[in-house]
Amino acid sequence: MPQPLNDITAVRPGVRTYSLCAENPTGKKGGGAQALPTDADAAPGASELGKGWKVRPCLRNLKPGDTVTLADVDGPGVVQHIWITVLTSVHRHLALEVYYDGADEPSIRTPLGDFFANGLDGLANVASQPVAVVPMGGMNSYWPMPFREHLKITVRNDGPTTVEEFFYQITYSAEPVADDAGYLHAFWQRSQTTRDHPEHTILPRVETAGHYAGTYLVWNQLSNGWWGEGEVKFFIDGDADDAPTICGTGTEDYFGGAWGFIKHNPDDLRPQTYTTPYLGYPQAVYEADGKQGQRVPGHALYRWHLPDPIRFEQDLRVTVQALGWYPTRKYQPLTDDIASTAYWYGKTPTPAPQLPSLNERLPR
Repeated sequence: MPQPLNDITAVRPGVRTYSLCAENPTGKKGGGAQALPTDADAAPGASELGKGWKVRPCLRNLKPGDTVTLADVDGPGVVQHIWITVLTSVHRHLALEVYYDGADEPSIRTPLGDFFANGLDGLANVASQPVAVVPMGGMNSYWPMPFREHLKITVRNDGPTTVEEFFYQITYSAEPVADDAGYLHAFWQRSQTTRDHPEHTILPRVETAGHYAGTYLVWNQLSNGWWGEGEVKFFIDGDADDAPTICGTGTEDYFGGAWGFIKHNPDDLRPQTYTTPYLGYPQAVYEADGKQGQRVPGHALYRWHLPDPIRFEQDLRVTVQALGWYPTRKYQPLTDDIASTAYWYGKTPTPAPQLPSLNERLPR
């Protein structure tokens, strides 16, 4: 009988751990440290030490339009850890895609940085349970990713320049997968809200059984003032468009904050950032640093529903409103630029939405 994915104490004969990287791209047993300093893609620094001494630590020269396969392995198994680092300037240039069990379309499709809660400028440090990002740009995912028949992970360079170095390591266990284990999905959406329709779709309606596992938002303000009054809503198993089962009390409340994230100081109204195991506001990027009426155009926030997954049996849709305040203390609909990554586990692999063109996903 397969063991729970998080049972670290179990000694399980027959379960083996493998790791894929540039030094061992197939992850095969005994396949690491086999590159030669004379290979075309060898690191220049390896010429004096020879085989076995960091000869091929990264992929090189990922040209515009190129797709590289980081993992192509048979199941069953579970991805346990992914580590990637690359120049932060190309985080939105690179498209991460994950395919399960021979599916033609990926179930994870996001810009690379956004998957690791680094979609604003690539400079966020994150100290959470499923995602950890540490200086300088070491991006780690601990989301469990079960697969039954096959797993393929690719990265595509949609940018205009060659990525000279791409470092990665993917660790997975070859093991039976429980019947009730869902497939990890990550859907990326971006929209500009309007005053007539101040709502962003975090997760378009998906039809399967599963549970919602997390939200990452990059909120770029196109309007001045406070931005976080909008409710996060979960429409579950046939809910009408105007009647969600779960409706929050405000955007900052959903991410665990309160009262605009501000310090209790009348002379300093800047928000305080934070990062915790399950929720965080790791970045507030300022355009101007004033005491009153300052504009904070870029916000990055995450909430992981690990102790509190939102379960559904038939379908799920998730939205967030873009609301602020008029000086009259009435809610004001906002025109803002919002990008989101929704993480969820589903009973069957579900195709992720296509990513927009490069210009439509770059920060504005």
